[in-house]
Amino acid sequence: MAKRVLVIGLDCAAPQFVFDRWLPELPTIRSLTERGSFGVLRSCDPPITVPAWSVMTSSRSPGSLGFYGFRNRKDHSYDQLEFADSRAVRVPRVWDILSAKERDVIVLGVPQTYPPSRVKGEMVACFLTPDTRTSRYTYPPELKDEIEQLVGHYMVDVENFRSDDKDRLLDQIEEMTEKR
Repeated sequence: MAKRVLVIGLDCAAPQFVFDRWLPELPTIRSLTERGSFGVLRSCDPPITVPAWSVMTSSRSPGSLGFYGFRNRKDHSYDQLEFADSRAVRVPRVWDILSAKERDVIVLGVPQTYPPSRVKGEMVACFLTPDTRTSRYTYPPELKDEIEQLVGHYMVDVENFRSDDKDRLLDQIEEMTEKR
């Protein structure tokens, strides 16, 4: 059997909670820590989602990637901004390297994967997807239909997450997690 690697990234999850305080309540993560290898990685500077995930998956610094946050200066001015989505990443990431070596990959919800790229396997884009109802958020494209037949509307993020309605947010998080 071919060797397999599973990488689980928990964006913004404090390690002291996941691996210390809550581990008894997280049977899947507990089992993975008991049977596999795991560790806490130090993030990049600045330690935010974009660029951290692309730093981790490309082994490049934010400076060499050319972005330090969710928005980039479009034309090197200060008044034209654009999202730093997958088109901003101009170096191969681990799934690109594996695909080029004919290894199968599955990429699910990794930041800066919208729009999705061609891989040897499947990719479901991240929360930067504008709207899963109207956007192509999977590779191959027909994977979108298969997902929607199985789970209905696919959620890439919690809607209107800047809210004080914590019960509604928790319900959405649970629904999104179940669909994944």
